[in-house]
Amino acid sequence: MPPDLPIDPLALALVVALALAVGLWRWEVGRTGRGNRARQRRARRAEVDAERLLKKAGFRVVERQVDAAWPIRVDGEAVSALVRADLIVARRRRRYVAEVKSGARVTRPDHPQTRRQLLEYQLAYDVDGVLLVDMEAGAVIEVAFPATRTD
Repeated sequence: MPPDLPIDPLALALVVALALAVGLWRWEVGRTGRGNRARQRRARRAEVDAERLLKKAGFRVVERQVDAAWPIRVDGEAVSALVRADLIVARRRRRYVAEVKSGARVTRPDHPQTRRQLLEYQLAYDVDGVLLVDMEAGAVIEVAFPATRTD
């Protein structure tokens, strides 16, 4: 039988603390992943519901999750920025990017992030306009960005 070895209390405390830290880290990573998956499920459900709402408003879905490479210049050099729109829809020979949003603030066209995203889509896609699909209100909102400012 092997002899009993004395256990250093400090070493034992370090091993327990390390095991707890690893366990908490793994739990947090899993929680973040579960939260992301739940958000993705809600977003996908909202997009399916948005398609129904758009069809009721007379729009036809042309494409889903559409990537576009948007050429920009940075210090004179061409750079390609990738953007992804929820939907491309059409009605009466006009094509639109439709951005589906849910949540109290982001469904407002004047919310900074939403406004910038819609403006970016207007510039990046070859469309006649942009639509904000407000899933909270069940509304389809056409948003226009005039080329010149009028005061």
